[in-house]
Amino acid sequence: MLTLTENASTVVKKISEQTVEAQGLRISAPDPDKSELALAVVAEPEATDAVVESDGALVFLEPVASGILDDKILDARVEENGSVSFAIGQQA
Repeated sequence: MLTLTENASTVVKKISEQTVEAQGLRISAPDPDKSELALAVVAEPEATDAVVESDGALVFLEPVASGILDDKILDARVEENGSVSFAIGQQA
């Protein structure tokens, strides 16, 4: 199952808190034939989503994304200009 670093948990919580009615972030694979993932701030998970909770941060994974990210770790970094970048790495 996907895990989150401490930085990622903090960023996900801050993003969710800044968006009205947001509960967490949802990661999906819009085109299963490509290796692209999409990220959205959402109020709740879809019925088939896997839910990852880390330190109060919620990430919802649609089924294809869940399979892709099963052995991965999500990290986040806040840039000096306030923008956020996420990175996905292999779990140790």
